[in-house]
Amino acid sequence: MRDPRLQKLAANLAGYSIKVQPGDNVLIEMIGSELELVKCLIEEVARLGGNPFVEIEDRSVTRTLLKHATEVQMSTWAAYDLERMKKMQGYIGIRAGENANQLADVPSDKMKLYDRVHRHPVHMEQRVKRTKWVILRYPNDSMAQLANMSTEAFEDFYFDVCNLDYAKMDRAMDPLRELMVRTDKVRIVSPGTDLTFSIKGIGAQKCSGERNIPDGEVYSCPVRDSVNGTIAYNTPSVYNGFTYENVTFTFENGKIVKATANDSERINALLDSDEGARYIGEFSLGFNPFILHPMKDTLFDEKIAGSLHFTPGQAYDVTDNGNRSSIHWDLVLIQRPEYGGGEVYFDDVLIRKDGVFVVPELEGLNPDSLK
Repeated sequence: MRDPRLQKLAANLAGYSIKVQPGDNVLIEMIGSELELVKCLIEEVARLGGNPFVEIEDRSVTRTLLKHATEVQMSTWAAYDLERMKKMQGYIGIRAGENANQLADVPSDKMKLYDRVHRHPVHMEQRVKRTKWVILRYPNDSMAQLANMSTEAFEDFYFDVCNLDYAKMDRAMDPLRELMVRTDKVRIVSPGTDLTFSIKGIGAQKCSGERNIPDGEVYSCPVRDSVNGTIAYNTPSVYNGFTYENVTFTFENGKIVKATANDSERINALLDSDEGARYIGEFSLGFNPFILHPMKDTLFDEKIAGSLHFTPGQAYDVTDNGNRSSIHWDLVLIQRPEYGGGEVYFDDVLIRKDGVFVVPELEGLNPDSLK
């Protein structure tokens, strides 16, 4: 018997997140082998009058393919994926691979080639900018292990997070978005962190279940050359299959001039992918009330209650500071007391302390209000 929570999730993804309309072509892309959700999504897209298309990827096969890739092959691969994406009005990406580190031993030059030739034009330029899209993780034993939970307990947590009342959250986000639109100077203070930058004129965007599931953030972007100071992230992050920890960046006039981590050579090589990789493309505050601790999964970790992320790489069109890069890497700093605490100031006014919004109009985004 099918889990009714799965059917509800499929209905939310197709009906709320990407708002399938009659005649829409929708690509359902599964990384992994959790096929019941794919079937639910096919049925839901078809019920709404859309045309479902499916791709199923095994990351162990992708690993082998990338290790032997050439630029000519990658260009051909990107060309046909791009042509398919151009025919889609909607995209639902499901990430359910059992091993988050499956691509860890793919040579860095091959991953850079993939980012530049395939991922950037197909996803960052076409899918992100020109389709209605949503991406989510799907619960499995690997994710439960990363979260230090039993599989059954993790499934309950997952459906609490993913079937949250995102319409209610969306309404509660309005005051924060409006405040960010009015703000010039931002200051972030935490252990090892004292960072200042401007978001004047950039704008702000709400994220309430229409692009990512789980969701729960409002983002803007620094004026490109305005970032100065140091940020010490306290959340591990998997990028291209490698887990980075203890990441610290020092900025001068917007540029990362010093970067250290558990593998400083590797992180500097990544930041040297192109000029834009050493500049910031997103600043965001996270507040999903059910997500409290990191699990090495960006889609969850960047929404942690009381967190923020500060993202090297490509800026989004809707909050554009002009930065262009083949990477977009959401690195997370949690500011709740058990993670060292911290403050966020907008134009010298304290708006969040130790992960809790302290301005009355923003209190609707605190966990007790959103659950």
